[in-house]
Amino acid sequence: MSHEYILSAGGITLANQAVTLAFINPAAAPSAMLRMLRCWASQSANATSAQQRIQLNTQVTAFPTLTSTTPAKTKQGDAASVIAGGTAGAAGTCGTNASAEGAGAKTVLLSDAFNVLNGWLWVPTPDEVIEMPAGFASGFGLHLPVAPATLTNWSFGVVFGER
Repeated sequence: MSHEYILSAGGITLANQAVTLAFINPAAAPSAMLRMLRCWASQSANATSAQQRIQLNTQVTAFPTLTSTTPAKTKQGDAASVIAGGTAGAAGTCGTNASAEGAGAKTVLLSDAFNVLNGWLWVPTPDEVIEMPAGFASGFGLHLPVAPATLTNWSFGVVFGER
């Protein structure tokens, strides 16, 4: 049985750098496999049209320095996620809005661009869902590879499942 959780943040001011918006690192084995089901990003600070690059990636140690964010349950009767909020990107933790990226190599899974007036949404078909097994040596990141022109009022997140 799958349980779904949301890692998100809103009204966020980003650092003026390439920045990881959300990062999830699978727990050590044996534990649940994580399935990335949806990702989004948008800003509401201004009405100036601008293109913004965005990536989905994996990253190995050293991980980003994050704001600890606890995943929310999509089904209120479910148990809490096996993933807990954390600042270091360690196994079994997640966070948002990195203040530092860490030296770990990033492997780009998907690279895209969007107009900040429209926002960005990634909803994979079932065959395209990104799966991260327990004990995997990498974490999953939603990442802006270049600093955005507007740093304020960003909203973003990842919906993930555990099974």
